[in-house]
Amino acid sequence: MRVVTISATYGTAGSQIGPAVAEHLGVPFVDRAIPSAVAQELGCTLEEALAHDDRAEHGLGRLLSGAMRLPTVTFGGVDMYVPGAMPHAPEEFVRRTERMLKDMARDQGGVFLGRAGAVVLADHPGALHVRLDAPIQRRIRQTATLAGMSEREARRIIEDNDRARMAYVRHFYRADPTDSCQYHLVVDSTTIPVPTCVELIVTAAEALD
Repeated sequence: MRVVTISATYGTAGSQIGPAVAEHLGVPFVDRAIPSAVAQELGCTLEEALAHDDRAEHGLGRLLSGAMRLPTVTFGGVDMYVPGAMPHAPEEFVRRTERMLKDMARDQGGVFLGRAGAVVLADHPGALHVRLDAPIQRRIRQTATLAGMSEREARRIIEDNDRARMAYVRHFYRADPTDSCQYHLVVDSTTIPVPTCVELIVTAAEALD
């Protein structure tokens, strides 16, 4: 059962490349599935659970940039207020998410996007760890083109997401997601076409057999 983790900065087409890799390898693509399962287990809503996830601009990025903050809750050195009625600590949400990620990798394999997968599954036998990244200006242009927005708006979204994802990994795992030593393959998917990126990752994953 093949396992691929993909760490993707915003604007590098991770949400396109991940599912395509999973389809080629014949394994599940794991993105929203984990937050849904965790939310159900913790008895909270998906929206509240995503507030502690590292993906969307409506998630941790929004919280980190929020004006309402409390000194008792800290994410990556930023004191913040966590809205909603979620009765569990963010650390508990992350712990449950991590456990489900490990269970799914063991039981059925998969392509896992985000959630510090390269760190969580660092010791998983045969797992391929991939980083999608590119200079910010190319990510801005790609985001603006694909989303039909201005480059100014694209820059704001990218910078918010970069800060959020960096804080998530640093706070919960004391790791740097930009450290290339965590990955087997680092790809600039703003320069290399998406189908070629998919082919590269699939080839590398199959080579680990």
